[in-house]
Amino acid sequence: MTAHAELRAQLDTLTTEAFRPDLAEIDRLSTLDIARTMNAEDATVPAAVAAQLPRIAAAVDAIAERMARGGRLVYAGAGTAGRMGVLDASECPPTFNTDPADVVGLIAGGPSAMVKAVEGAEDSKELAAEDLTALGIGADDTVVGISASGRTPYAIGAVEFARMRGALTVGLSCNAGSALAAAADHGIEVVVGPELLTGSTRLKAGTAQKLVLNLVSTITMIRLGKTYGNLMVDMRSSNEKLRARARRIVALATGAPDEEIEAALAATGGEVKNAVLVVLGGVDGPTAAELLAASQGHLRAALALALAPTS
Repeated sequence: MTAHAELRAQLDTLTTEAFRPDLAEIDRLSTLDIARTMNAEDATVPAAVAAQLPRIAAAVDAIAERMARGGRLVYAGAGTAGRMGVLDASECPPTFNTDPADVVGLIAGGPSAMVKAVEGAEDSKELAAEDLTALGIGADDTVVGISASGRTPYAIGAVEFARMRGALTVGLSCNAGSALAAAADHGIEVVVGPELLTGSTRLKAGTAQKLVLNLVSTITMIRLGKTYGNLMVDMRSSNEKLRARARRIVALATGAPDEEIEAALAATGGEVKNAVLVVLGGVDGPTAAELLAASQGHLRAALALALAPTS
């Protein structure tokens, strides 16, 4: 069997590559009917994600434990899957004030592959090993391999190499019984079924990956104390809109008047979490910073220290 024939045989076994005879004449439908059909397909994705929530939660707890020790979260994938990882990683600094090195997205072929396909990059396990070697992957880190098919060599290679380095590994795919899930410590298989356009895994599979990565990064950051309730108290105020949002968050968390909010933000260099602690804990800016450091950044714990009766 030729290499192409072998690959075609593999694709024939994947639900993400399956042909839908019932949609064979979708191009004859009206635009509205195509939109309704596509929307109905998309509506099935959350249920597929829900079926994997226990596995996702177990992975998140393990990731948070390592990140609390100073480890990093690294996504690795090719094509759409890689772009989803890069997108999620790039949104963590402004949302949770993380260092850009804390959550990293690797895409096969490098940054240029975000906007232009790099042919052959996804077929290389060696390239994944090189990319992770450059990051100095170690035991406190987590590597999440992402692949709709669950067979992409780059994603599998990333997971295999990371395990050899002692890192935690997660394999996110959209097919059951995938090689990627089998290679990882935590396998997450969100089976979304055949795509509206045969094999176009930027559709339901891509949506599923986005939803899962939202869960992974958001809940991990909640576990790390990056939020106070459902407020983004660790957000970075890097533009006018975000500076306005920062003041609104302090207001929602404290109920304080504008003057007190402005004073608290001024006393803390604009740090939202610190400002909330200044208002609710009745402490000054430097003390707020000290209490948060002693509480590993968890605002509730720092607030308990601030309000604890002194002997």
